Amino acid sequence: MMKNFFDGLYGTMAMAEVFSPEAQVEAMLEFEAALARAQARTGVIPNTAAESIAAQCRVEFFDVPDIFRQTAIAGTPVIPLVRRLTEIVRGEARKYVHWAATSQDVMDTALVLQLRRGLPLLLADLLTLGDRCAGLAKAHRRTLMPGRTLLQQAVPIPFGLKAARWLSMVGRLIFELRGKQDKALRLQFGGAAGTLAALGAKGMAVTDALAQELRLAAPELPWHTERDRLALLISALGVIAGAMTKIAQDIVLLKQIEVGEVTEAGGEDKGTSSAMPQKENALEAILARASARLAIHEVPLVLAAMEQEHERAAGAWQSEGPAIPAAVCYTAGAVAHVKNALLDLEVNGPKMRENLERDGGLLMAEALLIALAERVGKPKARTMIKAVVKQVRTGHRPLSQAAAESPVIAAVLTRPEIVSALNPENTLGSSDIFIDRALAGYEADSAVIRPDPGSAEDLPGLLPGSIR
Repeated sequence: MMKNFFDGLYGTMAMAEVFSPEAQVEAMLEFEAALARAQARTGVIPNTAAESIAAQCRVEFFDVPDIFRQTAIAGTPVIPLVRRLTEIVRGEARKYVHWAATSQDVMDTALVLQLRRGLPLLLADLLTLGDRCAGLAKAHRRTLMPGRTLLQQAVPIPFGLKAARWLSMVGRLIFELRGKQDKALRLQFGGAAGTLAALGAKGMAVTDALAQELRLAAPELPWHTERDRLALLISALGVIAGAMTKIAQDIVLLKQIEVGEVTEAGGEDKGTSSAMPQKENALEAILARASARLAIHEVPLVLAAMEQEHERAAGAWQSEGPAIPAAVCYTAGAVAHVKNALLDLEVNGPKMRENLERDGGLLMAEALLIALAERVGKPKARTMIKAVVKQVRTGHRPLSQAAAESPVIAAVLTRPEIVSALNPENTLGSSDIFIDRALAGYEADSAVIRPDPGSAEDLPGLLPGSIR
């Protein structure tokens, strides 16, 4: 039975596969095979032994559920895995299995290998999400809607600007995650207490060869109890999850019946209620918020686990085991749900325009204030506007009519000037500039994971074809 963060509700099935028990065993075996090959390359063990060991490092030769059953007794899956590997390796090669390594070397490097497979999936979804935000920003430069502050209508904005703000944030997230990923994906290899004493003078040669075999960067020294790089990566995932709640919350609020400015398209039963047949809930946005909360919950645990004793932690490192995969899977779920929400998003431009006129069009009061202030100064203009606003609220007249009929305003502005001041199209300020900046910034930030056209080279730190 899959845990919640391994299913399609709060995570993604693709990320579930990356962090499944089978995938963890496969990654540990990848380490063991690479270790044997690296030691053969450096003359530590015979080539024939390395070949024999590597040939048995296949997940189908192992009873994965039994390995994890034995983990409850051994304290780490590495011990039953190495025991089984030793059993199936024949002859003299058997004595070289897991040579000079410690369990944490295997576990940490296996986690890094899983992260290397999983993070490109997350980055690819962020890229799709960003591309959709960019499309919305371009398409809705002139789709006017109420801008809202403190949940109240404030001034008109284009929906394209809202999408541009989402876009700018997504671009920053991509750039930051890629940087944290590249720093965190490091080989772990230090032996019993981080000295590689069992390898004598060949410790660094084996380290370099092992890093090459696994296509990982070799760290400057083992990091068994220095967890800063992983903690920075998981903290970045928490920030990504938090950012997804911003977009999801906007969608939930815009979809309210009283607002009705966007809808999530979907299948016949998507977002329905078991009790109320009329309801169409913003399902993807709702699940994004739930997934994000779950992801953020894991971050403090990983930070707390940085307190580790001497050369090997007694409990803190072990607590990372479930927390880090959960943080990755839940974050992937939050991003995927927001991506799906935006891909299915239908923008209701007429409803946005209709909402601009709600409350008598009072959200245009600032524009009228500015037009008056240019002639009589802001203090006097505020007094004039307050009187008109009161008339709109009590007399059920639109602001345009109340302003046109106000003698004090008519003494300052002509009717065409009043009409111009109250035209939402004339109040967009620097919106076009901001949208263009967001588009350009996203292009630069997302370039870190977009391969050059026609390039066949692998992206640094990623598996071949992982996001293509």
